[in-house]
Amino acid sequence: MSDIPLIELRGASKTFGNVLALKDINMSVKAGEVLALLGDNGAGKSTLIKMLSGVHRPSTGEILVDGKAVDFSSPRHALDAGIATVFQDLAMVPLMSITRNFFMGREPSKGRGLFKRFDVAFANKVAKEEMQKIGIDVRDPTQAVGTLSGGERQCVAIARAVYFGAKVLILDEPTSALGVKQASMVLRYIAQARARGLGVIFITHNVHHAYPIADKFTLLNRGRSLGNFAKSDVSREQVLEMMAGGKELAALTAELEEFSRADATRH
Repeated sequence: MSDIPLIELRGASKTFGNVLALKDINMSVKAGEVLALLGDNGAGKSTLIKMLSGVHRPSTGEILVDGKAVDFSSPRHALDAGIATVFQDLAMVPLMSITRNFFMGREPSKGRGLFKRFDVAFANKVAKEEMQKIGIDVRDPTQAVGTLSGGERQCVAIARAVYFGAKVLILDEPTSALGVKQASMVLRYIAQARARGLGVIFITHNVHHAYPIADKFTLLNRGRSLGNFAKSDVSREQVLEMMAGGKELAALTAELEEFSRADATRH
């Protein structure tokens, strides 16, 4: 695989009026690599996602795709460059079928002119096959997507992006509202996407979900990067400590120990 990153940020900053949302962010992801972008609420993750997906332009710095500087003018522009973002709200219509959601805005058709119509049979076949590839057996792709579990809906959105040619998947908190089993389903599919040579940017505040699957980590805190780390150079505990802030974590540990002691004396 090429050593040139599929997507890269160099010195990217974003301001809104007098508010500095992101400051000098450097990060990249290559083919067959999972980058975990970690940070708590207010760290700047949402702004960064919107910059990578063409919603916001960087105020300074640049975005590179396959080593070439780009200026995304819209989300469609980013999508055409192979950068697909799966947002937390998924942009799905619960009462519409799995197939209709899978092909929304890109419906395959047959016939010509006045006789051109949605190719239902082909679309149902593709939706069923693509879900099967990731281990989800959809017996009836015409069932409402709202009948699927949260993890399955995430997988529909990711499979859709891959089917339509994404080179980079940007996943916005894909496991945040899921239980262990559902989160595992999504993490397994992220591993499959990596094996197929995609670059994955996995945005999350959950180190326990990110650490097993990620190859490297970028940590954000209040709009600034705490650094980029290869998995071989940093333990899960070190990542947790950097996210929490060493002092705050030590204070929390001491406080919990104090609660435990007080609880023990009461009993």
